[in-house]
Amino acid sequence: MTDARVTVIETWKLKAEYADRALELMQAMDDIVGPPAHVDPGWCEHGRFYQLQERPQEIWMMYTWRSRAEHEVFIAAEELLLGEFYAKYCQEPRGIVYFTELPVDVEVGHDAVDGGTSDE
Repeated sequence: MTDARVTVIETWKLKAEYADRALELMQAMDDIVGPPAHVDPGWCEHGRFYQLQERPQEIWMMYTWRSRAEHEVFIAAEELLLGEFYAKYCQEPRGIVYFTELPVDVEVGHDAVDGGTSDE
């Protein structure tokens, strides 16, 4: 695995009684961990937050980091800041998965994968 830029998706599982406060609580969490993240050399962009419609206590946070290795080091330190937040509001600590973006050409008019004709 290379040390290339990665997309990180964090899964936050709030206790059911806090689902209706998801925006407020994710803002509180970001106030705890955001400032150190924004000055870290691995930081690439602000996170985006998504609340699942089927499970409103579940929040996905997505952002890009310079490399998985740098993110894993950063997250180890960040976890130390989140103990009280986890204990009060979460079912469990957040889950983290890493993705490599595939540079799929999605523009109209490119050749089909099977060698067929373009959409033009």
